[in-house]
Amino acid sequence: MEKFFKLKEHGTDVRTEVTAGLTTFFAMSYILFVNPSMLAQTGMPAQGVFLATIIGAVVGTLMMAFYANLPYAQAPGMGLNAFFTYTVVFALGYTWQEALAMVFICGVISLIITVTKVRKMIIESIPATLKSAISAGIGIFLAYVGIKNAGFLKFSVDPGTYTVAGKGAAKGLASITANSSATPGLVAFNNPGVILALIGLLITIVFIIKGIRGGVILSIAATTVIGIFMGVVDLGSVNWAATNLFASFGDLKSIFGVALGSQGLGSLFAEVSRIPGVLMAILAFSLTDIFDTIGTLIGTGEKVGIIATTGDNHESKALDKALYSDLIATTVGAVAGTSNVTTYVESAAGIGAGGRTGLTALVVAVLFAISSFFSPLVSIVPTQATAPILIIVGVMMLSNLKNITWDDMAEAVPAFFTSIFMGFTYSITYGIAAGFLTYTVVKIVKGQAKDVHGILWILDILFILNFISLAIL
Repeated sequence: MEKFFKLKEHGTDVRTEVTAGLTTFFAMSYILFVNPSMLAQTGMPAQGVFLATIIGAVVGTLMMAFYANLPYAQAPGMGLNAFFTYTVVFALGYTWQEALAMVFICGVISLIITVTKVRKMIIESIPATLKSAISAGIGIFLAYVGIKNAGFLKFSVDPGTYTVAGKGAAKGLASITANSSATPGLVAFNNPGVILALIGLLITIVFIIKGIRGGVILSIAATTVIGIFMGVVDLGSVNWAATNLFASFGDLKSIFGVALGSQGLGSLFAEVSRIPGVLMAILAFSLTDIFDTIGTLIGTGEKVGIIATTGDNHESKALDKALYSDLIATTVGAVAGTSNVTTYVESAAGIGAGGRTGLTALVVAVLFAISSFFSPLVSIVPTQATAPILIIVGVMMLSNLKNITWDDMAEAVPAFFTSIFMGFTYSITYGIAAGFLTYTVVKIVKGQAKDVHGILWILDILFILNFISLAIL
């Protein structure tokens, strides 16, 4: 174990790595239940998607473990699965088979730009100020996810200012989109789940401030136990026979490989009139997939020294391997029958717990694999137990803001839009897009357009095209 993962070289040990793996897994295990329920709205069999989710997560995370030797976990991405369901299938009218074909093409595009070093060139073209802003933005994003998952926020929506997308509105299963009139506020602390999250946050703060070894996973365990006594975690309601593995494999057969068949790729380009729309949808998929991964790796890896975005050192090569792992996971996931697999920002929770090598990723992959048998057990850990971890890790990552010269507006404006938009738009990609575009505008205004890297000009154009396509499709 020591020799393969080079634990001493990375300043870690088996216990720390296992603890980090457990932390990451429980922070992201919600995807096991959210992804199938979301994609099932398109007509896909939920149990088949459940196994496809596990396959994509295990393959990608094992690549991170054994090939890249990095503490990152992968799984079908939130946001990407929503785009798959609500935009590509419901709004644009493509079948889920065609949508899977688009995801597969995204994997091929990722392969091309990674093999040709284009993705590495993209990363190296990002100015140092924006890299710091991306790291801080990941922190804001994580903290916001944690605050939201904890249930601390409520949103008020004015009548007539929202739309309902998808099926199942009467059953509470549809997606509701509100405009900017939706205002956030603090919930009343009269709900057991919210109170549990507050207790969990206090426990996590105490453990972290005291520097208690394994404090992150201990806080998750302690909060879960308290949740049982508070009735938030109802052991009696857990359906221990929830997943019939044999039935799941039967459902998996109906979606496995469909992306490559006549209903997938064969149908996607059958009509010439649809090709422009198909290409724009693929562009949106690809940009989100590429920059979610880039943002996560830059935001979490550079700070602790496991990822470098310049030069030809060990950490820079690790970045290359991480990118390869991501593209393999997306391609395999599409064939298995799920939306884009991506590097999870919740990996930051495990890194915050001390994870530095692929052993952390291996633990996550093993837990995903066995969850196919014990998914009800995984569901016992409430979001109120993992939400505080995301908040605290987000706080840790905000230290990157000190690298930005805030009294220089030429630096401050792009940095602000990068970091703030990442959290407020609930998207790493949109934060990066906002940063790139404002950075270019600032350089033009200052008469320094020649200082903008050529790749950034191309990315600016692609982001603008993406926003236009989302507006008119």
